[in-house]
Amino acid sequence: MNKNSSIFRINHADSGSRARTGFIDLPHGTVQTPAFMPVGTNATVKAMTKDWLDEIGFEIILANTYHLYLRPGSKLIRDAGGLHGFSGWKKNFLTDSGGFQVFSLSSFRKITREGVKFRSHIDGSSHFLTPESVVGLQADFNSDIQMQLDVCTGFGTEWKKAKEALVITTDWAKRAKKAWLETPDEYQGKLFSIVQGNFYQDLRKESIDSVIDLDTPGIAIGGLSVGEPPEVYRDFLASTSELLPDDKPRYVMGIGTPDYILDAVLNGIDIFDCVLPTRNARNGSFFTRDGIIAIKKERFARDFGPIDPECSCRVCREYSRAYMRHLYKNDEILSSMLASYHNLAFLHQMMKEIRLAIQENRFVQYRSSFLSRFSGDSV
Repeated sequence: MNKNSSIFRINHADSGSRARTGFIDLPHGTVQTPAFMPVGTNATVKAMTKDWLDEIGFEIILANTYHLYLRPGSKLIRDAGGLHGFSGWKKNFLTDSGGFQVFSLSSFRKITREGVKFRSHIDGSSHFLTPESVVGLQADFNSDIQMQLDVCTGFGTEWKKAKEALVITTDWAKRAKKAWLETPDEYQGKLFSIVQGNFYQDLRKESIDSVIDLDTPGIAIGGLSVGEPPEVYRDFLASTSELLPDDKPRYVMGIGTPDYILDAVLNGIDIFDCVLPTRNARNGSFFTRDGIIAIKKERFARDFGPIDPECSCRVCREYSRAYMRHLYKNDEILSSMLASYHNLAFLHQMMKEIRLAIQENRFVQYRSSFLSRFSGDSV
């Protein structure tokens, strides 16, 4: 199989927006899009079993190259049969490049044109990653989708610094593709390149042009949801996504609340991930059709109804708000497990509804109806 062969098939484009349904064909199965990917940083989605993820219906999850490189190491994972053999998850893995974690977690980092030197947040040991070594790590993981190493800059970065970061990211993308094409034939994972450019339209356009020329199987929009106001996020999501080619899957990193997901789908984004659904679950926050429930509130102490009366997940079928509050207040491990299950099941059901709405050319109406009930604020 040609490593650079097309992996995306458009199923239907919504007549009233840029939303679309499709299929991404990967080594461990086909992913229906639009799709939300749960984050399994250490090759496990926190507080979830692989069987629960399968039961809900997820076709792809995310793991983190930075964390897995530091512990347990890529060679051990390779010897275990890649991430699939190591974790037991038999469907698809997307691994990020680790670049964001290098910049956000490491106490020391130095970026050069060659790569990035950093100290481990675990033990302070020194490490050096290059675009080529990151491709190799993800090949050891047998990642179904792997990401290039990039330089992510935060909101408020001055133009000159953003330009310097973009020049490096663009060069790293070219080196990553060359290294990826040279991986062993038995590795069939797909490389995605990343659009950067901070919040400068000229730099975004420059990045998009270079990414299109590079012609990797998929494209990610990076540098969003990094502290910018929501209206800035929406503006740059729209202006960036409308310039991307239609024949490749589009990925936005780090978005996982219903309102942001709906904005992404509206702009033709196909896949996205975020830690918030499970992180918030561990902090007692539940998605419902009518907003976010903070289960610690006293008014739920004698509420024997389900978390969300319109949700058919096993948590809503079998447990009450009162019981979930009891678990949370007593720091029971089961609290995190059941809350994570519900939030992920809620988003998965939402994605199924989104795909159906697109198929029926009513996504704009669906989005409006959903958001009219879901304010995003705790209730």
